[in-house]
Amino acid sequence: MLGAGAAMPIPANAFGNKEKLRVVLVGTGVRGISFWGKRLVEQYPDLLEFVGLSDINPGRLDFAKTYMGVSCPVFIDFDQMISETKPDLIIVTTKDSNHHEFIIKGLNANIDVLTEKPLTIDETKAQAIIDAEKKSDKNLIVGFNYRWSPYITKIKELLNNGEIGEITSVDFNWYLNNHHGASYFRRWHGLMDSGGSLWVHKATHHFDLLNWLLDSDPVEVFAYGDLEHYGSNGPFRDTNCRPCAHKADCAYYWDITKSKHDMDLYVANEQHDGYLRDGCVYRPEIDIYDKMSAQIKYANNAVVNYSLTTYSPYEGWKIAFNGMKGRIEAWLDIPFMNNESMSQEELHAAEMNQNSNEDMMFEPLVLHKNWEDYKIIQVSSERSGHGGGDKRLHDKIFINPDAADPLKHSAGLRDGVMSVLIGVAARKSITSNQPVKIADLTSIKPTANRT
Repeated sequence: MLGAGAAMPIPANAFGNKEKLRVVLVGTGVRGISFWGKRLVEQYPDLLEFVGLSDINPGRLDFAKTYMGVSCPVFIDFDQMISETKPDLIIVTTKDSNHHEFIIKGLNANIDVLTEKPLTIDETKAQAIIDAEKKSDKNLIVGFNYRWSPYITKIKELLNNGEIGEITSVDFNWYLNNHHGASYFRRWHGLMDSGGSLWVHKATHHFDLLNWLLDSDPVEVFAYGDLEHYGSNGPFRDTNCRPCAHKADCAYYWDITKSKHDMDLYVANEQHDGYLRDGCVYRPEIDIYDKMSAQIKYANNAVVNYSLTTYSPYEGWKIAFNGMKGRIEAWLDIPFMNNESMSQEELHAAEMNQNSNEDMMFEPLVLHKNWEDYKIIQVSSERSGHGGGDKRLHDKIFINPDAADPLKHSAGLRDGVMSVLIGVAARKSITSNQPVKIADLTSIKPTANRT
């Protein structure tokens, strides 16, 4: 496993033979206490137990304990939690810029670590994680959930089966609407030092999909990006929405008081760390990009054109694979293609819902082989839990860790590093106005065929 860490994905192997997996969580924001917290407590009570929660905010810790329905102790001091609880698994859901600290401490303490994406925010921290993993005999798992959705899995199957031959180019466009997209600029994600920009925090999902679907590593990135909609571009501003004098005039005014959950988790605990969950999207300190476009060259000679929009009137994505023998086109959540009537806010809430009993739906994709008529393939899909990926990821980790994984859904160190490095290279390219080589960033070098 030591040798495999830097060379191939690490599967989510079994964590031990104890009756219940002893789990601790560091970072009790909404992602941590819901997806990696409450859902695990409710879905796997016979398989795992939380033995500790850690956060710098004591108020959020108290709320998390009640919300998750656990009776474990809470800790401001992470090291103390590890020493006293002796966990089998550490789940890291802190601010992105701190992921590396807890990953490295866990690996150094000979404990398995599962981190929320992104792995980290820059190449220096990525290298520190690589070095720590090499010295450890424990697993590092990255929580890439989009891979596991039935719709994305179907695309992977078609590509693996050679339906359109060797892939030569890809067009990938992701649209964040002015509800979800704006939310990143309200939060700590709007600061480069905290989240590494949406090139890393958000696009790591997308880049991981590309790496996995193409079964190859990126070798070079050239990118453009700018901040021209949010931040200091706004016509007015305040620290956050609640005291703002421009509520009636601001299209991005968000009334956090309508959400009891956000009020209890964040507003009630602002006095402990000063974090304002309803921050102004026009704050002058915002320094990430809101317009992004990149060209990515892969080791197998495929070229990807990628773009991310953060203020679209609708949310969804489109992807097209061009191959020697044809083309695959796929898309999800484009409202006018499905005659959707649900609001964009409601659509996002439905996607994030972890407990929906919504029936399976069918979504189309187009398979068009050269010299043949195109075919519409109806693919089973789900809306909740990131297209059904969330529950499949959890089941693989906690119920079926040793199950066959023919499509290599499970993600480890290499996957986390390579997805982050595309975003890091994009940032560097924007600054230098030059292409950036992935091989220059860390000790993990690109390969043409990851299998």
